[in-house]
Amino acid sequence: MSASIRIGIIGDFEPAFHSHFATNAALYDAATVLKVPLEIRWIPTATLTADAARILERWDGLVAAPGSPYNSFDGMLRGIAFARTRDWPFVGT
Repeated sequence: MSASIRIGIIGDFEPAFHSHFATNAALYDAATVLKVPLEIRWIPTATLTADAARILERWDGLVAAPGSPYNSFDGMLRGIAFARTRDWPFVGT
């Protein structure tokens, strides 16, 4: 079996937001169709205010979660800047 694709979702998971569950479901549905193992993890925006690169460089791709406001707008911007300045696979919604 091949190694898992690791996707980090930059955002603050909120159980009341349907879009957050839909984000998870869409990623898992795509992985199932493509027959690739997938690991996803929500990365709280407040954790990205100090050393975003150390946290984000371990992920194969990143998704900016829908549903602002974020706990740390600065953390979200640092996450987006990380992806843009390093040409990292990134999807923003």
